[in-house]
Amino acid sequence: MNRIKQFAFAGLAVLPNANLPVTGSPVTLSEIQDRIQQAAQFLIVISMVIAVIVIVYGGIRYMTSSDPKEAKATIWNGIIGAAIVLAVGVILQTVAGLVTRSFFS
Repeated sequence: MNRIKQFAFAGLAVLPNANLPVTGSPVTLSEIQDRIQQAAQFLIVISMVIAVIVIVYGGIRYMTSSDPKEAKATIWNGIIGAAIVLAVGVILQTVAGLVTRSFFS
């Protein structure tokens, strides 16, 4: 046998006993939904903070530069990025409401 197969078989020999009882509670669909919603909200908040930083950086460049065209482009890119992030947040909330059937109630 080559070395990789020997290593794999040695690893299988030290596996724990498969007859151990399983403890804990099952993961429910609402818990999964909550985790996905928390992750999405976190990413939206982080993205908005980055967009504000880009807008402020563009504003500082606009005030200090002799050619403000690049600075205006940076500001507009930050505004467009913030709008996209907010649109994605609205779409996620709408889809979540439709999936959980709480959108029309």
